[in-house]
Amino acid sequence: MRKIVTGAFVSLDGVMQAPGGPEEDPTGGFRYGGWVAPLFDEALGDAVMNDMFGEPFDLLLGRRTYDIFAAHWPYVEPGDPIGALFNKINKYVATRNPDLKLAWRNSQTLGPDAVAAVRMLKSENGPNLLTQGSTDFLQTLLKNDLVDELFVSIFPLVLGKGKRLFGNGVVPAGFRLVSSKTSGTGVIMCRYVRDGTVKTGSFAMQEPSEAELERRRNLT
Repeated sequence: MRKIVTGAFVSLDGVMQAPGGPEEDPTGGFRYGGWVAPLFDEALGDAVMNDMFGEPFDLLLGRRTYDIFAAHWPYVEPGDPIGALFNKINKYVATRNPDLKLAWRNSQTLGPDAVAAVRMLKSENGPNLLTQGSTDFLQTLLKNDLVDELFVSIFPLVLGKGKRLFGNGVVPAGFRLVSSKTSGTGVIMCRYVRDGTVKTGSFAMQEPSEAELERRRNLT
Protein backbone atom coordinates (compact mmCIF):
# COMPACT_ATOMS: atom_id res chain seq x y z
CA MET A 1 0.00 0.00 0.00
CA ARG A 2 1.03 3.55 -0.65
CA LYS A 3 1.57 6.10 2.10
CA ILE A 4 0.70 9.77 2.06
CA VAL A 5 3.72 11.87 2.99
CA THR A 6 3.35 15.58 3.73
CA GLY A 7 6.26 17.86 2.98
CA ALA A 8 5.95 21.28 4.59
CA PHE A 9 7.99 24.37 5.36
CA VAL A 10 6.54 26.00 8.50
CA SER A 11 7.28 28.93 10.77
CA LEU A 12 7.69 28.51 14.53
CA ASP A 13 4.00 29.38 14.90
CA GLY A 14 2.98 26.78 12.32
CA VAL A 15 2.28 28.99 9.29
CA MET A 16 3.05 27.42 5.90
CA GLN A 17 1.41 29.96 3.58
CA ALA A 18 3.32 31.26 0.56
CA PRO A 19 6.87 30.13 1.37
CA GLY A 20 8.10 30.48 -2.21
CA GLY A 21 7.44 34.05 -3.29
CA PRO A 22 5.68 37.36 -2.56
CA GLU A 23 2.79 36.76 -4.98
CA GLU A 24 2.34 33.04 -4.32
CA ASP A 25 -0.70 33.29 -2.03
CA PRO A 26 -1.67 36.69 -0.56
CA THR A 27 -5.02 35.31 0.70
CA GLY A 28 -6.19 37.07 3.86
CA GLY A 29 -3.76 39.94 3.33
CA PHE A 30 -0.70 37.74 3.91
CA ARG A 31 2.34 40.04 3.54
CA TYR A 32 5.32 37.73 4.01
CA GLY A 33 5.30 35.58 0.88
CA GLY A 34 8.77 34.25 0.12
CA TRP A 35 9.85 33.86 3.75
CA VAL A 36 11.81 30.66 3.00
CA ALA A 37 14.32 32.11 0.52
CA PRO A 38 16.56 34.08 2.94
CA LEU A 39 17.04 30.97 5.11
CA PHE A 40 17.41 28.35 2.39
CA ASP A 41 20.95 26.95 2.30
CA GLU A 42 22.81 23.97 0.88
CA ALA A 43 22.03 21.72 3.85
CA LEU A 44 18.30 22.33 3.45
CA GLY A 45 18.55 21.77 -0.30
CA ASP A 46 20.32 18.46 0.27
CA ALA A 47 17.66 17.38 2.77
CA VAL A 48 14.90 18.18 0.29
CA MET A 49 16.55 16.22 -2.51
CA ASN A 50 17.85 13.27 -0.49
CA ASP A 51 15.23 12.88 2.24
CA MET A 52 11.97 14.29 0.95
CA PHE A 53 12.52 13.45 -2.73
CA GLY A 54 14.92 10.55 -2.21
CA GLU A 55 12.34 7.77 -2.59
CA PRO A 56 9.92 7.24 -5.52
CA PHE A 57 6.76 9.31 -5.22
CA ASP A 58 3.83 10.83 -7.08
CA LEU A 59 2.58 14.32 -6.28
CA LEU A 60 -0.74 14.89 -4.52
CA LEU A 61 -1.69 18.55 -4.89
CA GLY A 62 -4.45 21.06 -4.33
CA ARG A 63 -5.51 23.12 -7.31
CA ARG A 64 -3.77 26.36 -6.30
CA THR A 65 -0.41 24.66 -5.73
CA TYR A 66 -0.81 22.66 -8.94
CA ASP A 67 -1.35 25.85 -10.95
CA ILE A 68 1.75 27.45 -9.38
CA PHE A 69 3.85 24.37 -10.11
CA ALA A 70 2.48 23.95 -13.66
CA ALA A 71 3.38 27.55 -14.47
CA HIS A 72 6.97 27.03 -13.31
CA TRP A 73 8.44 23.53 -13.37
CA PRO A 74 7.82 22.61 -17.04
CA TYR A 75 9.83 25.68 -18.07
CA VAL A 76 12.96 25.43 -15.94
CA GLU A 77 16.35 24.59 -17.38
CA PRO A 78 16.59 20.94 -18.52
CA GLY A 79 19.31 20.20 -15.96
CA ASP A 80 17.22 21.30 -12.97
CA PRO A 81 16.85 18.14 -10.83
CA ILE A 82 13.52 19.05 -9.23
CA GLY A 83 12.01 20.16 -12.51
CA ALA A 84 13.11 16.96 -14.23
CA LEU A 85 11.64 14.89 -11.42
CA PHE A 86 8.33 16.75 -11.17
CA ASN A 87 7.82 16.72 -14.94
CA LYS A 88 8.05 12.94 -15.28
CA ILE A 89 6.04 11.71 -12.27
CA ASN A 90 2.27 11.51 -11.89
CA LYS A 91 0.41 14.51 -10.49
CA TYR A 92 -2.97 13.95 -8.79
CA VAL A 93 -4.97 17.14 -8.32
CA ALA A 94 -7.88 17.98 -6.03
CA THR A 95 -10.17 20.49 -7.73
CA ARG A 96 -13.80 21.57 -7.47
CA ASN A 97 -13.91 21.28 -11.27
CA PRO A 98 -13.22 17.55 -11.76
CA ASP A 99 -13.70 17.85 -15.54
CA LEU A 100 -10.85 20.34 -15.76
CA LYS A 101 -8.30 19.56 -18.48
CA LEU A 102 -4.77 19.68 -17.08
CA ALA A 103 -2.01 20.59 -19.51
CA TRP A 104 1.06 19.56 -17.46
CA ARG A 105 1.96 16.08 -18.58
CA ASN A 106 1.11 13.10 -16.37
CA SER A 107 -1.55 15.13 -14.54
CA GLN A 108 -5.08 14.06 -13.65
CA THR A 109 -7.81 15.27 -11.34
CA LEU A 110 -9.02 13.22 -8.39
CA GLY A 111 -12.60 13.49 -9.63
CA PRO A 112 -15.72 14.63 -7.77
CA ASP A 113 -14.89 12.78 -4.53
CA ALA A 114 -11.26 13.56 -3.77
CA VAL A 115 -11.22 11.71 -0.45
CA ALA A 116 -12.55 8.49 -1.99
CA ALA A 117 -10.05 8.81 -4.83
CA VAL A 118 -7.17 9.25 -2.38
CA ARG A 119 -8.28 6.22 -0.38
CA MET A 120 -8.29 4.20 -3.61
CA LEU A 121 -4.80 5.43 -4.53
CA LYS A 122 -3.53 4.53 -1.07
CA SER A 123 -4.85 0.99 -1.42
CA GLU A 124 -2.87 0.40 -4.62
CA ASN A 125 0.72 -0.64 -5.09
CA GLY A 126 2.97 2.15 -6.24
CA PRO A 127 5.12 5.04 -5.05
CA ASN A 128 4.11 7.11 -2.08
CA LEU A 129 1.91 10.18 -2.54
CA LEU A 130 3.74 13.37 -1.56
CA THR A 131 1.92 16.61 -0.80
CA GLN A 132 3.63 19.95 -1.35
CA GLY A 133 1.98 23.15 -0.19
CA SER A 134 -1.73 22.59 -0.88
CA THR A 135 -2.68 23.93 2.54
CA ASP A 136 -6.45 23.81 2.03
CA PHE A 137 -6.46 20.29 0.56
CA LEU A 138 -4.06 19.16 3.27
CA GLN A 139 -6.68 20.03 5.90
CA THR A 140 -9.07 17.62 4.18
CA LEU A 141 -6.44 14.88 4.27
CA LEU A 142 -5.73 15.49 7.96
CA LYS A 143 -9.41 15.62 8.90
CA ASN A 144 -9.87 12.23 7.23
CA ASP A 145 -6.80 10.74 8.98
CA LEU A 146 -5.02 10.03 5.70
CA VAL A 147 -1.50 11.37 6.39
CA ASP A 148 1.11 8.74 7.30
CA GLU A 149 4.39 10.68 7.43
CA LEU A 150 5.52 14.28 7.86
CA PHE A 151 8.65 15.95 6.52
CA VAL A 152 8.52 19.26 8.38
CA SER A 153 11.18 21.95 8.08
CA ILE A 154 10.74 24.47 10.92
CA PHE A 155 12.09 27.95 10.18
CA PRO A 156 13.29 30.28 12.96
CA LEU A 157 10.72 33.01 12.50
CA VAL A 158 7.18 33.87 13.59
CA LEU A 159 4.67 35.04 10.97
CA GLY A 160 1.73 35.86 13.21
CA LYS A 161 -1.06 34.91 10.85
CA GLY A 162 -1.61 32.83 7.76
CA LYS A 163 -2.63 29.35 6.70
CA ARG A 164 -1.30 26.75 9.11
CA LEU A 165 -0.16 23.16 8.73
CA PHE A 166 -2.62 21.97 11.37
CA GLY A 167 -6.02 23.66 11.33
CA ASN A 168 -9.25 22.91 13.14
CA GLY A 169 -10.68 19.42 12.87
CA VAL A 170 -7.40 17.50 12.64
CA VAL A 171 -7.76 13.92 13.89
CA PRO A 172 -5.57 13.44 17.00
CA ALA A 173 -2.71 11.02 16.31
CA GLY A 174 0.69 10.05 17.68
CA PHE A 175 3.84 10.52 15.60
CA ARG A 176 7.39 9.33 16.18
CA LEU A 177 10.51 11.31 15.22
CA VAL A 178 12.77 9.16 13.03
CA SER A 179 15.33 11.75 11.90
CA SER A 180 16.27 15.37 12.42
CA LYS A 181 18.89 17.75 11.04
CA THR A 182 19.66 21.42 11.52
CA SER A 183 20.82 23.73 8.74
CA GLY A 184 23.40 26.47 9.15
CA THR A 185 20.59 29.03 9.11
CA GLY A 186 18.78 27.36 12.01
CA VAL A 187 16.12 25.44 10.08
CA ILE A 188 15.22 22.17 11.84
CA MET A 189 14.35 19.41 9.38
CA CYS A 190 12.31 16.61 10.97
CA ARG A 191 10.78 13.42 9.69
CA TYR A 192 7.88 11.89 11.63
CA VAL A 193 5.98 8.64 11.09
CA ARG A 194 2.64 7.61 12.52
CA ASP A 195 2.89 5.98 15.93
CA GLY A 196 -0.56 4.95 17.09
CA THR A 197 -2.93 7.04 19.14
CA VAL A 198 -2.27 9.96 21.47
CA LYS A 199 -1.04 8.69 24.84
CA THR A 200 -1.81 10.59 28.01
CA GLY A 201 -0.52 10.47 31.58
CA SER A 202 -0.25 12.53 34.72
CA PHE A 203 2.43 14.12 36.90
CA ALA A 204 0.02 14.26 39.83
CA MET A 205 1.26 12.89 43.16
CA GLN A 206 0.23 9.29 43.69
CA GLU A 207 -0.48 7.58 46.97
CA PRO A 208 2.61 5.57 48.03
CA SER A 209 2.34 1.80 47.93
CA GLU A 210 2.45 -0.30 51.09
CA ALA A 211 6.00 -1.33 50.23
CA GLU A 212 7.03 2.32 49.96
CA LEU A 213 5.35 3.15 53.27
CA GLU A 214 7.20 0.28 54.93
CA ARG A 215 10.49 1.48 53.46
CA ARG A 216 9.91 4.96 54.86
CA ARG A 217 9.07 3.57 58.34
CA ASN A 218 12.30 1.60 58.35
CA LEU A 219 14.25 4.79 57.68
CA THR A 220 12.94 6.53 60.80
